[in-house]
Formats: sequence, structure tokens, C-alpha cells
Amino acid sequence: MARPTRCRRICREPEYNSFTPEGISSDGTVILSLDEYEVIRLIDLEKNTHEQCAQRMGISRTTVTEIYQAARYKVADGIVHGKSLRIAGGHYRLCDGTAPGCDHHGQGRSCRAYAGREEQRNG
Repeated sequence: MARPTRCRRICREPEYNSFTPEGISSDGTVILSLDEYEVIRLIDLEKNTHEQCAQRMGISRTTVTEIYQAARYKVADGIVHGKSLRIAGGHYRLCDGTAPGCDHHGQGRSCRAYAGREEQRNG
């Protein structure tokens, strides 16, 4: 029997939730979950190690590695094949500002699987 999914802590929602190739009609859409977005942000942009990322998100290092691999594949698929990228959904909760290294304060929520931004705002 599989272990229940642990809720992933993210510091904030992205400022932009979609990207589309310019000058061509998009050939499909790739959906990047918010926990995948957060892993990309922490590792590639903030240059955290997988261990540091795991601590900030409240999950295991191996889970970070799995999320990171899936996220990188989706981003590459979108770039190489000219697909739109949409950031939505995932199994996460917003940080309350107390996580190690967190620069976000407040707006924490209990964990729940969000289908999209609208559900989160209303939920």
C-alpha cells in the first residue's frame, strides 16, 4: 500500500501562471504544478541544494529529486515542442513564514490538493 502524499510547502504563488510561444500557434499545453514550480524556483533560481529545498518545502530529498525531474521534463517539452506552459494545481500549502530560509510572511493555509488558482482563492 502506498504511503499518503505529504503536503508540499511553497512560499508564494507565481506572479505569472502561463507562458506561450511568441509568433506561432501553440501545439498543446504543459501543466506545471505549483510544487514543481517551487522546486524549479528553489533549485535553479535560488541555487539551493536538493537537501535545502527539501527542508524549505517540508518533504524528503528523494521527493524533491522526483519532483525536479518531472518539472524539468515538462519545461523541456514545452520549449522544444512549442507548447504553452501553465502553472496550476498540485498538492501544497502556502508557507506561514516560519520555514527555514523563507522570505514570505503570512497567508499560510492548511494542506489540500488544489485544482487551480481560482479554487485556492475561494477555498
